[in-house]
Order: sequence, then structure tokens, then C-alpha cells
Amino acid sequence: MALGLPLIIVFLLVNSNGSLSGLYVVLLILVGIFDLFIINGITVVQPNYATVLTFFGKYVGTIKQNGLLFVNPLYKKTKVTLRTQSTESSKLKVNDKLGNPIEIAVVILWQISDTYKATFEVDNFREYVKNQSEAAVRHLATSYAYDNIESDHPQITLSGNSDQVTQMMEDELNNRLVNAGITILEARISHLAYAPEIAGAMLQRQQATAIVAARSKIVEGAVGMVEMALDKLSERNIVKLDDEKKAAMVSNLMVVLCGEKSVSPILNTGSM
Repeated sequence: MALGLPLIIVFLLVNSNGSLSGLYVVLLILVGIFDLFIINGITVVQPNYATVLTFFGKYVGTIKQNGLLFVNPLYKKTKVTLRTQSTESSKLKVNDKLGNPIEIAVVILWQISDTYKATFEVDNFREYVKNQSEAAVRHLATSYAYDNIESDHPQITLSGNSDQVTQMMEDELNNRLVNAGITILEARISHLAYAPEIAGAMLQRQQATAIVAARSKIVEGAVGMVEMALDKLSERNIVKLDDEKKAAMVSNLMVVLCGEKSVSPILNTGSM
């Protein structure tokens, strides 16, 4: 139909000897308006896209069928993508449950599941996703500790329970974005660290905790070895030790087993 108007103009010019009468002009205007009216009704829907239709402010429906389609030319058409999209939050500086400042950022994969809500329930669904994701991350970070070093009982932590934290984040984001017609497919923490001003102190704390834990295991093992040595000496009657000599032997063995550096033995050639 778009080619009909030029052909009609040529036909009228040929039959009117180069001049058009008023009737012909009116006819051309009507044909042009009709031609534009028909063209406005043609719409193309690409894969993983949808077209939201409204009629003078009233929602009519959504076209998800792909291809070349014809709809009412008076409908207003708004294209909405149904493709999977990703949003990465900026590095947020928040305090965890213990009050320690940390830096955290997340990457979320989301998709529009309800075109009506995404178009009419929120002003800008992309900005809405970004703002709500940052709010969810802040809430999650303040609800749990970075680690459980300061606690004697195992707890859910941001650094030690990534799968549980991820699931809780996805659930909270889905609850926050359901009114916008958005479905969260996946949410992952992309950055998690102590804030720079306390990172050095926290590293020293972690190292000290690791050293204490290692020393505890060493002492526990050394005590067992000393006890075994005394039992074997008594069982085989190799040497008889009174309490004072046992104390001296225990002291020497503990120094040897628990010392950081190798010891230099002293050979006693005299009596004990």
C-alpha cells in the first residue's frame, strides 16, 4: 500500500495533462492519509522482544509473537525486551553485623516476566532494578558478619557461606522486584573485602587466630606424646623416675615438641 500513492500520482498527472484539479488533490490527500494509516498498523516483533499495546491510555495487551504483524493503527506500541540482562552494583561500603566496615558488590541476572508491570507499575524498570539491588545488598551485609572469627559458635557469614548468602539474596531480590514484573535468575557476590582502613588490622587478627589455633593443636599433640613416653618408660622399666625427674623430663619434652626452632641437645655423661 506504501507504493500505491506514487503510482496514483503518476496516473493522475498523465490523465490530467500535467495539472491536477481540486478533486484530484483532495483524492491524493485522502489516499495519502489512508496510506499512512495502514503503514502505522504494521509492526515487527523481534525474537525475545514484546510489544505492549495501549489504546488512548488503556492497556490492550502484549504481542510476543515474532514476525511482521498488523495491529490497529490507532494503538500505541511500546517495545520491551525479554532478554536476560545483567546489572552490577557499585562497590558499597557498609558495616557488617559486628560493625566492621566492609566493601561489597553483586552481579545479578534478571529478566522481565510481566510486561504490564515493567511498563506501567514502575517509572524506569532498569533504574528500579539497580536501586533495589543495592538496597538488598546493604540489608544483607548488615544482617551477617564478614566472618565468625570473633564467635565461638558457627554462624552464617558473608565470606564462609556463599551458597546460603546467594540464595537469601535471590529470595530478597525476587520479593523486592515482583511488583515490577522482574524475575531474578541469579545473584552472585562479585566483590567482598574489608574496608581499606581496617584491612591491615583484620589481616593481623586472622593471622593471630590461625597461629593460636595451630599452637593449640601442637600443645595438644605434645601433651599426648609426653604422656605416651612416660607410660612406655614405666611399662618397660627402662628407668625409674621420681616426681622431680618426671617434671624435668616433661619440661624438656614440651620445649622440644612445642618450640619454633630446633633444639640443641646436651649430652649428660654423669649421673642424673
